[in-house]
Amino acid sequence: MNLFAGLDVSTQSCKLVIIDTKAGNVVFVASVNYDDDLPRYQTRNGAIQGLGEGVSESDPEMWLEAVNTVFSKAVDAQIPLDHVGCISVSGQQHGLVALDADGNLARARSKLWNDFSTLEECDILTEKVGGLANMITEVGNSQRTGYTAAKIFHMQRHEPEAYRRSTTLFLVHNYINWYLTGGVRVMEPGDSSGIALWHPKTRRWSDQVIQAIDPGLKDKLPEIKPSDQTIGGIAPKLVDQFGFDPQCRIDAGSGDNMYGAVGTGNVEPGIVTVSLGTSGTAYTFMEEAYIDPSGEIAAFCDSTGHHLPLLCVSNLANGYDDIIEQYSLTHDEFSEVIKLTEPGNGGRLLIPWYVGERTPDVPQAAPVYFGFGLGDFTREILCRAVLEGHVLSLHNGFEKMPVEVREIRLTGGLSRSDAWCQAIADIFEAETVPVEGEGAALGAALHAAWVWQNENQAPLSIRDVVQPFIILDEKRRKTPDKDALPGYRKQKQLFDALSKRIRGLDCDDPFRLRAEML
Repeated sequence: MNLFAGLDVSTQSCKLVIIDTKAGNVVFVASVNYDDDLPRYQTRNGAIQGLGEGVSESDPEMWLEAVNTVFSKAVDAQIPLDHVGCISVSGQQHGLVALDADGNLARARSKLWNDFSTLEECDILTEKVGGLANMITEVGNSQRTGYTAAKIFHMQRHEPEAYRRSTTLFLVHNYINWYLTGGVRVMEPGDSSGIALWHPKTRRWSDQVIQAIDPGLKDKLPEIKPSDQTIGGIAPKLVDQFGFDPQCRIDAGSGDNMYGAVGTGNVEPGIVTVSLGTSGTAYTFMEEAYIDPSGEIAAFCDSTGHHLPLLCVSNLANGYDDIIEQYSLTHDEFSEVIKLTEPGNGGRLLIPWYVGERTPDVPQAAPVYFGFGLGDFTREILCRAVLEGHVLSLHNGFEKMPVEVREIRLTGGLSRSDAWCQAIADIFEAETVPVEGEGAALGAALHAAWVWQNENQAPLSIRDVVQPFIILDEKRRKTPDKDALPGYRKQKQLFDALSKRIRGLDCDDPFRLRAEML
């Protein structure tokens, strides 16, 4: 049993990574893009279209079909799946999957993390509990539309029959585990931190929030078991279909950010992972829980028994993807265009809230262009505004996180861009290096190897298992540009002031700050 598999069931695709711990390398990678490879589900960016403003949902059966497809690709590539000792699943966080007593979908679709239709439910729950401070005391987090509690409450309020039929409420990776094991019904601390019904520090369910939704809700929630253990063996039908060994175990799994940390070597203090994808996240390993009194920094457990405070912004790759499409630019051409303007963009600033924003919590947000004259909407100025706006937005939330940054490790599609790497180094004022490899899927495979070895061989630290597989792209390591730092420090103040001003909060005068910057 020298092979270990990681599945990443993300918003837009499903990826399988298989590693060989004896050889110390990745032996197989396969992926399925839902839009392109599973067209019968009619998704765009992994979500069903035409469901209404702010609604983002998918068919959970699409994810199972994707899992079977990547397993079939491994069989076609003659990967000896009977040598796989353990499988672990990384899942997009916060999605809600409802099953009935027979294991069928009680609700045909799953609300995803980027569904903003539950704002009213968040407000009602917060009011019922007695306000934001009381909610954070109860669950360690605020109620956000991204989190799962409001999705459950939304179903209970608007689809009572589906809610009544539901006997099990899963997160995405728990649902995939249920499929892989043939019916094991459990959760684990990492992904469960984002349900907003369970406190990641006290590790207890909040009876008060559960009662605010439905006194019978607790019976629908699976038991939470440790993240560093396996939960069961592989289902016999998968043994028959794909040739897995019957002794293959299924790891507890976790959320994509927890496994993104493992897959970037973020398993010790001082390292920060910044994931540049559909959303943008920044997170770090901590021994103890950090509870943000504002609720903007998510209090999550990690997948190793420790903690992973996390910042998430909903808008990141969307603005970038749109502007390179608008001007028909490649990633390299975008980096060249950026060189035509100076850091700080001459006082022009973009608040890039193209869709509802999670941090800060502005579900009905819209973008704001500040300091632009009539002749300033050019390709060069807009490209820099998009780049700096997204990085400033991410940094503005990150400033609350109590961490002394030793190194930022980048993952996700935009980490391949030199312009993004340098902007992050400059604005975060830290050395920044992209991590090669498969991110959360690799992290899942490494976690599977760690758990299996600890259960079957001599115990190892997660760092010992992870380190041989972490490949840093040293040629593209960036250090902060000292000449750019003074301007960016003033620009960070400007972004913070403008963000607060448009939300009606006390702040410095953005016009004065812009004048000082110029």
